Amino acid sequence: MEWMESISQSIEYIEKNITKDVSVEDVARHINVSTFYFQKGFGMLCGLTVAEYIRNRRLALAGSELAAGGKKVIDVAMKYGYDSPDSFAKAFYRFHGFTPSMVQKGDVMLKSFAPLKIKVSLEGGYLMDYKITKKDAFTVLGASKRFKYEDAKQEIPKFWQEHYANGNGKHVCGMFGINIDESMGNEEFEYLIADMYDPITDIPEGFVTKTIPAFTWAVFPCRGPMPVALQDVNTKIFSEWLPALKDYEFAAGYCIEMYDLPDKYPKGTQDENYYCEIWIPVQESSL
Repeated sequence: MEWMESISQSIEYIEKNITKDVSVEDVARHINVSTFYFQKGFGMLCGLTVAEYIRNRRLALAGSELAAGGKKVIDVAMKYGYDSPDSFAKAFYRFHGFTPSMVQKGDVMLKSFAPLKIKVSLEGGYLMDYKITKKDAFTVLGASKRFKYEDAKQEIPKFWQEHYANGNGKHVCGMFGINIDESMGNEEFEYLIADMYDPITDIPEGFVTKTIPAFTWAVFPCRGPMPVALQDVNTKIFSEWLPALKDYEFAAGYCIEMYDLPDKYPKGTQDENYYCEIWIPVQESSL
């Protein structure tokens, strides 16, 4: 999989269609990558979501056009995908720190946001541990919630905090964090804080069971304080492992994080030896 090339092509496509009604699904479809993994990989490599990138580019271009003069606010708002001057003005102010009318009057400092450029550098060359293993289907018990891709990075940690604050840790300790988007093309996905399900026990109110299908998984070990260790391996998966991968490709819209018990370590999840894993379902490449 030419992952870096795919991300570069996605950016080119966005730039060519920046004034059109282009969606994340349109971009993913253009580069022939599932929305599920495209959004995850884009965020890891670029540091912001696809929607954030499109919004920032549009607002930066809108600011330049208004500063140049000769255009009405409503016309610029419509050009860059806003249905009303009010919604445009609010987004514009959050980005630039000034209203569109203030920019038209001149003498304000606008923010620029240049197109991303993916550069291939001679990095890597290190040993990255992983294994390819087959796992039978298994069932988990968990707390489930749906998240939009755009704000999942901020909202999922809150979900974990609420889970323990509400006393739900007595039902589900949180062995797994599971992302599920079976269609691999939605704007949102299901996320579970989960443990292995014991069928002889009752399902607590507000919790669900979910069967994870049998897959061949690429399993990546992570060792070190959380969440840095996990984020570091996640980034390396998309920036180093995937670009070098020739024999396998993504198989389904699942991504599982498996966490060891914190009380096994002197400093819990902040211990330098704390262990967790990332599981990604793969299949032999069709290319």
